[in-house]
Amino acid sequence: MAVLQREYGRRALMSEIRKAGRIPRIELSERTGISRATVTTITAELLQHGLIEEVAREDGSTDSRRGRPRVDLKIRGAARLVAGVKISHLKLSLVLLDFEGQQLECIERDLDQSVHAPDALAVQVTQAVRELAETAGHTLHDVSGVGIGIAGVVDAENGFVYWSPSLDARNVEFSQLASQHLGLPAFVDNDANLVAFAEYSFGLARGVPDFLVVTIESGVGLGLMIDGELYRGTRGCGAEFGHTKVHLNGALCRCGQRGCLEAYVADYALLREATLTSDADTSADPSHRIEALLNAGRNGDPTARSVVDRAGQYFAMGLANLANIFDPALIILAGEQMQFDHLYEDAVIEAMRKSIIRVDRDPPEVVVHKWGNLMWAKGGAAYALDRVSDLALDEMSDNAA
Repeated sequence: MAVLQREYGRRALMSEIRKAGRIPRIELSERTGISRATVTTITAELLQHGLIEEVAREDGSTDSRRGRPRVDLKIRGAARLVAGVKISHLKLSLVLLDFEGQQLECIERDLDQSVHAPDALAVQVTQAVRELAETAGHTLHDVSGVGIGIAGVVDAENGFVYWSPSLDARNVEFSQLASQHLGLPAFVDNDANLVAFAEYSFGLARGVPDFLVVTIESGVGLGLMIDGELYRGTRGCGAEFGHTKVHLNGALCRCGQRGCLEAYVADYALLREATLTSDADTSADPSHRIEALLNAGRNGDPTARSVVDRAGQYFAMGLANLANIFDPALIILAGEQMQFDHLYEDAVIEAMRKSIIRVDRDPPEVVVHKWGNLMWAKGGAAYALDRVSDLALDEMSDNAA
């Protein structure tokens, strides 16, 4: 029992120090409910293992009894390095963080195709992480862990990818495969979950325990935070917003089923519909084709207007369903396609609000966060930071045993 209490104490104190940035021991005791004596003992262990460090109080105050500067505790940035990887349609985006969460380096590398054999993708991820580390003046083996965000259905606990549009095979132990190539721990999760993790750690949802992040890019994803914890479902298949059904026997989705929300609002759905417009240029860059479709709709083309309106209506219905089920304080719309405003224009948000259960309180706040891919990668790094912290504390327990 004493060992379990000590392990809990280490995790609670590390979490609180990370959350606070810098904090005195006495405040750690007040916030966690752990006795001052235990806080002193455990933080001494954390200092000895180099996971935290003492820094002079910013106000320059001194201990009146001892006449020396008062100190705060903070995470020691040099203790570990972690990398985050975002696997996009045709690109790898990577960031390198220190143990404190400070960004040290970032790079992006193009992929020559959108669908890969699992082993080939793991090789490309390894090469990119090695290059990231070297760009920052380190080696691959200086990195303690890599967080990888990938679209699809992922069992994050086991790093198991049931299905992803980036892989040509189903049921892939991608975390294990990536770890073998990297020679260090790799942690894989659905990319929308990692956006939510990053919003909670660094972004618009800091301090908000219940919120949703809806991501819109090559597909539609959902990151769901409940009481400060990511919700993934029993099989890791929870929060698959893009594959909720909005039309019986409707349009074909890339997951193989019909009538999914994604099949009407994702970029590939708009590109499919764009071919129906009279002046469609199928040889143009995909983003330019989508922009041309949206412009045609604004300029009165009836087919384009119908496509855009239908996407907005389905999206508003989907958001309203989420609000009615979860009643979050905040809904964040994020992703690559936020450069286009058709899914968050006033008419769409108003249609969503009209479909929400009405009570005498304000509906959920809806905000747009135009994340770039590097910010998605930072979500992967934040996830790796969390897991690497756990591994470092496990090592302390093993050494103590």
